[in-house]
Amino acid sequence: MAEAAALHVLLICYPSQGHINPMLRLAKRIAAKGLLVTCSSSSVVRDKLAAASGVSAGGAGVPVGRGRIRFDFLDDPLDRTELDLDDFLRHLETAGRLALAGLLRRQAEEGRPVACVVGNPFLPWVTDVAADAGIPSAVLWVQSCAVFSIYYHFAHGLAELPCEDDLDARFALPGLPALSVADVPSFLLASHPYKVLGDTIQDQFRNMAKTSWVFVNSFAELERDVVVALPSVTPRPPHLIPVGPLVELEGQDEDEVAVRGDLIKAADDCVAWLDAQAPRSVVYASVGSIVTLPAEVVAEMAHGLASTGRPFLWVVRPDTRPLLPEGFLDDAVAGHGMVVPWSPQDRVLAHSSVACFLTHCGWNSTLETVAAGVPVVAFPQWGDQCTDAKFLVDELRMGVHLRAAPLRREGVREAVDAVTTGAEADAMLANAKSWSAAARDAVAPCGSSDRHVQAFVDEVSRRACGGQAEAS
Repeated sequence: MAEAAALHVLLICYPSQGHINPMLRLAKRIAAKGLLVTCSSSSVVRDKLAAASGVSAGGAGVPVGRGRIRFDFLDDPLDRTELDLDDFLRHLETAGRLALAGLLRRQAEEGRPVACVVGNPFLPWVTDVAADAGIPSAVLWVQSCAVFSIYYHFAHGLAELPCEDDLDARFALPGLPALSVADVPSFLLASHPYKVLGDTIQDQFRNMAKTSWVFVNSFAELERDVVVALPSVTPRPPHLIPVGPLVELEGQDEDEVAVRGDLIKAADDCVAWLDAQAPRSVVYASVGSIVTLPAEVVAEMAHGLASTGRPFLWVVRPDTRPLLPEGFLDDAVAGHGMVVPWSPQDRVLAHSSVACFLTHCGWNSTLETVAAGVPVVAFPQWGDQCTDAKFLVDELRMGVHLRAAPLRREGVREAVDAVTTGAEADAMLANAKSWSAAARDAVAPCGSSDRHVQAFVDEVSRRACGGQAEAS
């Protein structure tokens, strides 16, 4: 019988922060069970990811739990700045198919054949390459089960959207609350400028039949209704396997947390600054690694945060920093604010001084705030953020919406007041803490998500043993 430690799983993802984080965190969960896990992506992130993780590309990797994690990248050299999104996705597929096939061959030649390939929705061709190589595959869905259901229904013509200008219209899908056009992933809307992303995601659904597992970065208790309802849909969608929340949690083994995937270097002094603030006093604000705000919105956000009268920690990426109002940085420091290019968000949200999170509601950030038990001011911009905001505020009841069209500084202040000292603030905090406990239970030993990861490891082991028996 094959030893579990000899099993090798390869995880490959789209080269952006929002995809790398859940990939790496799932890799750590699988490796901890005793497997060798290789993390891969385009070569455009090779140097940054190797530096952030402290793991050399192509090497033996580092111990994590009872297994190991290593990195190996696709040979698809490219200057990302030369291509727009459409061309970049086409390049990834054209060069990536050959590069992934070569990577899989190289693993076998070096004595570590891959037993399973785990891809993600922005790389739908990964399942084709794995199938051609005779290797079982899985998909890591990096958004919610609810968003999966919405995309599935529209990819298969099972639902129709209301007119975009009819914001009062509602439609229903199994296991989901009544939704408006403002609540669906904006990639489905005809007016959205990045239609290619919606098309790419829907392409993945046409490849789902080739996969053996569909993991989702969520947990059963968080989205029970939609997980239960999906099997009744015709044509029947793949079985979703919640393995999340794929976030860093306090109390994890130090070697697991040390393997990080931050493509932007986090400010070193964030946590020390938070240590000096009063409990539940700080407004933390971030719109993630991709969202770009126009100058007028940045200005209103700046003045709004300053007007709360609370200390604030605001992530303003280097590309956005020139849009800050003149003199704002000096005034922020004088007024007990801090502006950083990037933060160790998991550590920030877990800090006792943080009162609320003004967030764009990307799914990684959503799960991090759920796991930390921090109430939110929801400020979605596009994509699945619109759906995530709906659930955070209306279903989980742990925050408020911030009106974005147009954003006004008074609105920022009023939203922060509502979620920290308003009539419903205590209830929001209690709900947030309750969901935090459920999230931690899910990933704890024998929790729902931990059991799903173990079941996957056991199944890969059985398949590998069966293949070896046939070969002999």
